Amino acid sequence: MTNRTWQIDPTHTSIGFTVRHMVVAKVNGRFTKFEGKLTQAGDGFAGATAEVTIDAASIDTQVAGRDDHLRSADFFDVARFPSITFRSKGMEKAGKERYRLIGDLTIHGTTKEVELDSEFLGGVTDPFGVERLAFSASARIDRSAFGLTWNQALEAGGVLVSDRVDLQIEVQWVKADAKDQAA
Repeated sequence: MTNRTWQIDPTHTSIGFTVRHMVVAKVNGRFTKFEGKLTQAGDGFAGATAEVTIDAASIDTQVAGRDDHLRSADFFDVARFPSITFRSKGMEKAGKERYRLIGDLTIHGTTKEVELDSEFLGGVTDPFGVERLAFSASARIDRSAFGLTWNQALEAGGVLVSDRVDLQIEVQWVKADAKDQAA
């Protein structure tokens, strides 16, 4: 089998995160604009490569003021660093329908290697004849390692925003030549 290329279907994909706020609560957010491709070498996914580009300004935590602060120089500094990127280095089988996707994540101009725990959810041809694949993936990163260090100490102890960020990704890939047909 030759290489097969897949593109993200943005209408059936979510790229989200959770971060602790004021020590006791969690805030969820997501990015609403992104694109990417998956190149599959052979029949399985071991050795597949993935590239994803996220529009950092598309951050959405459902609070406009917080989103504006996250876009500012205190956090993502989207004027200087408009994109968040992920470029895989390799995909390894890690169990039945499970894979380790290792790659370089670049946020705020800083690149760090991350490992995504991924699960292949299946493949299907939809009613319009478009081939689709679905994956679920997660990872934990330290935001300060990417230069996102703004914070505020709390009187009761702790800080306003945790360094730990949990990423949650639900992605549908469509065969590259069928992207225009995706519904």
